Amino acid sequence: MPLVTPVDLVTAARTLPSRLGSSGQSLGLRAGFATVRAMPEVAAYRMFDGIADLSTRRGGKGVARLRSNYAKVRPQLDAPALDELVREGMRSYMRYYCDAFRLQDRTQEELGRMVRITGGETVTDGVAAGTGAIAFTAHMGNWDTSGAWSSTYLAPLTTVVERLEPEEVFRDFLAFRESLGMTILPLTGGPDPFVGLKQAIGRGDFVALVADRDLTHNGLEVDLCGHRARMAKGPAVLALLTGAPLVAASMTTEPAPDAPGGRRVVIEMTPVPVPATGTTREKVAVMVQACADHLGAAITAHTSDWHMLQKVFVDDLDDRADGADGATADDEGAR
Repeated sequence: MPLVTPVDLVTAARTLPSRLGSSGQSLGLRAGFATVRAMPEVAAYRMFDGIADLSTRRGGKGVARLRSNYAKVRPQLDAPALDELVREGMRSYMRYYCDAFRLQDRTQEELGRMVRITGGETVTDGVAAGTGAIAFTAHMGNWDTSGAWSSTYLAPLTTVVERLEPEEVFRDFLAFRESLGMTILPLTGGPDPFVGLKQAIGRGDFVALVADRDLTHNGLEVDLCGHRARMAKGPAVLALLTGAPLVAASMTTEPAPDAPGGRRVVIEMTPVPVPATGTTREKVAVMVQACADHLGAAITAHTSDWHMLQKVFVDDLDDRADGADGATADDEGAR
């Protein structure tokens, strides 16, 4: 049987030949997981850097969209500097996958060295008080590492993911994330996820939602890095309905010689207060903009850790389905 490469892993849900069928794609994904987990650490991360560099050279819709998004965030960069930033962004993106594929083999002590957090008191206090807590997050850093760490060291974590096709690949991703201690609610094809989120808050869970890209086409326009963007309003609405505290949470990376792979995720949380006056719609708008402000500052300072290979800015959007633009296997929204 030929070796399944990490390229198959990263794009299994979208690019494996259709003649393999869902079972073939699912088997390829599992074999790829095993391959990466068995490799020496240095070799694994070096290989994923190579995959990132190759993807950058080849280009394609996803890389082009990443470049366009980065150009909006960092308009002062000339073409060579923007090229280098895109290369760094793709390396950060591929590191996310390498980290994730090896997570199941991490000890609790290793996992503890993979994350540094600031501002987590809002979450721990909310969970201790029985109200739970909600995080408005972005496609940044490493979602799976952050989620596994949060479930182990912070609080039980519940999130919503976009349903992948084929179904077998979606179930594999679902099982993987549940094995890390997270409770996963599908966005479609099951019970109303908003009901499930309210139930999670009722249990005192920590609900973390990736909301920097509107998947429901019912989001709000905000200012993000000086441009209009459309973000999800669900985290703010949920906070208002349940009384759970809301935080804006950015996830970036930094060098850490004692962490597996030599880097760790930095989670920075900022409490988002509920406005004292205004209608519900007005309060939601203020809260979502506050989240955009927190994330925008992090994106500007750590642009290469923002893995946004899809359209997010309003002047780039059109009437086509969002997923048609550079979609990748992690588009299920769990990052």
